[in-house]
Amino acid sequence: MADPKQPTDAPADPAPPPESGIADAGAGVDQAMAQALDADDRGRARRLFRSLHYADAADLLERLSPEDRARLVNAVRDEMPPEVLSELDETVRDHVIEHMGVEDLAAALVELDSDDALEVVEELPAAEQQQVLDAIPAGERTLIEEALTYPEDSAGRLMQREVVTVPTHWTVGETIDYMRMSADTEKTTLPEQFYDLFVIDPARRPVGTIPLSRLLRSRRPVPVTEIMEPEMKLIAVTTDQEDVAFVFRQRDLTSAPVVDESGRLVGAITVDDVVDVIDEESEEDIMLMGGVKADDLYRDTLATTRSRSAWLLVNLPMAFLAAAVIGLFDASIEQMVALAVLMPIVASMGGNAGTQTLTVTVRALATKELTPTNAARVVGKEILVGVLNGALFAALVGVLAWLWFGNPTLGLVMGGAMIVNLAVAGLAGATIPLLLLRLGADPAVGAGVFLIMVTDVVGFFAFLGLATLVLL
Repeated sequence: MADPKQPTDAPADPAPPPESGIADAGAGVDQAMAQALDADDRGRARRLFRSLHYADAADLLERLSPEDRARLVNAVRDEMPPEVLSELDETVRDHVIEHMGVEDLAAALVELDSDDALEVVEELPAAEQQQVLDAIPAGERTLIEEALTYPEDSAGRLMQREVVTVPTHWTVGETIDYMRMSADTEKTTLPEQFYDLFVIDPARRPVGTIPLSRLLRSRRPVPVTEIMEPEMKLIAVTTDQEDVAFVFRQRDLTSAPVVDESGRLVGAITVDDVVDVIDEESEEDIMLMGGVKADDLYRDTLATTRSRSAWLLVNLPMAFLAAAVIGLFDASIEQMVALAVLMPIVASMGGNAGTQTLTVTVRALATKELTPTNAARVVGKEILVGVLNGALFAALVGVLAWLWFGNPTLGLVMGGAMIVNLAVAGLAGATIPLLLLRLGADPAVGAGVFLIMVTDVVGFFAFLGLATLVLL
């Protein structure tokens, strides 16, 4: 619907020049949109929004302030591409949906592929979720409600229900004609994008796949069973999405059929969804290692403060434990002030070395490259790396400590503590994620806190303990 204040044939706002680069172009659109919203120029705001790809439009909504975001949604609610919703950060999406209203949201969900629609619906509060489902036509609502019965983060939640299936007795020509006729109907059952067709038996069990490119290169009279690939990777509907991503990465798949407990085809997972899963899981691991949530950037100040303070509270006893170790040697520190100057170096080097090992270990567990079969070998390697790096930096910091304080024995003590702490850092960085996994916890959760506790305590104890024995 055109804005009465703005003629529909008004010239579009000039885009930033190509040589300005993607980042500059984004900044230019942000500034232009902010100016349009400040001036309450809805026509200009709508034209700017229409000129963006839906992914860029989602990025724009995320960068706007909550006030400008609300004004923009109100301005473009009747022409917002439905795909924008599936691209938004969860916190921003909640804010956008709040201003869209149930009817507009339901209309947008109908236009989305079933997997994208489910992604939006499953994040809604229960009461709002039911309101939206009630506003969706029965056919689409049934698909979403059935998908919601599957476990969270499973293949059933990830898959799209729209798939191209053909019976075993069809030919290439019949298959092509079927797809053309389906595409011409007002209510097509074909997915908007697909890579493979699935050949099914009368019980709807998949018996083979046909890449779309192979179908188009084959002659019309050829039976589909002659060009299909009978060997395929079937994914159970309850498979965890991390395992799905692993299969796609290992097999270089573009799509895969999803089957229920009876082996019937219920949907398909495509590589674009798997890319999102890989990105999501990697981001989650990185964030959890730092004690923050994935959507922390867009949450309000109080919510962010609450979530971070809880993690800092967990870290507080660890800090007191390290302080208590230092307190055991307060008399030694009083006798030799150099100990207070040098001891943070040993702990800091251990923490950095342990973080390197921890990062590699958590990633190896996520990609299933680290298993019980090779765990002992990997742990042994990391300890040896710690010893070798410890010896290298022991020589360096030992000489520096000697030159700094004029005490060669102090340099030897510091070098010995460095070797001990880096060896322990390698051990802790490799074993802490394995222990957390054995206990049923996410290897990334809390691993950093425990690692820093170990390297601080061991670093302080090794350095101050050796100094007390040798120097005092």
